[in-house]
Amino acid sequence: MNHPRSPLRHGLWLLVLLSCQALANWQDALPGAQLLGSGEFRKYGFDVYSARLWSTSRPLASDQPFALELIYQRSISRDDLVNASVREIKRLAGTAVSEGKLASWQAQMQQSFVDVQAGTRLTGVYLPGQGARFFLGQQMLRDVKDLQFAQAFFAIWLDPRTSNPELRQQLLGMAP
Repeated sequence: MNHPRSPLRHGLWLLVLLSCQALANWQDALPGAQLLGSGEFRKYGFDVYSARLWSTSRPLASDQPFALELIYQRSISRDDLVNASVREIKRLAGTAVSEGKLASWQAQMQQSFVDVQAGTRLTGVYLPGQGARFFLGQQMLRDVKDLQFAQAFFAIWLDPRTSNPELRQQLLGMAP
């Protein structure tokens, strides 16, 4: 007879919990989400990724969760993704974010991102009051419980000062 605290029982509960998490996908955080807009990001004439913004509110509301889905058109290393993200966050935040905080966020992104190839689908979910979750396809890669990081990260695409205002307009469904 197994004692209620036996390693086998703990192992079975761990398997149940892990299987439930494995079944989770980004849509679970946004039931009823609808596509707000989509667009293409190109650099130096090359297609880099297609982007789609999903939300339960139209227009996008800062107090509502949303998902930014990126479907890559080319291979890019995790390091290049992280470095580009850090550069843009630093450009937008200026001195409002300390070097220490930026280094901490860089480490979070290193753990949240993967090398991508053409067809790779990465989705970031913004959760107001909580932070962000990152998914590879439908598999959760990481849950980052840092609201300031989440806001700074998604500002790369959604801040009015973004380096690609045309893509921002398309994502927000405001493009002509």
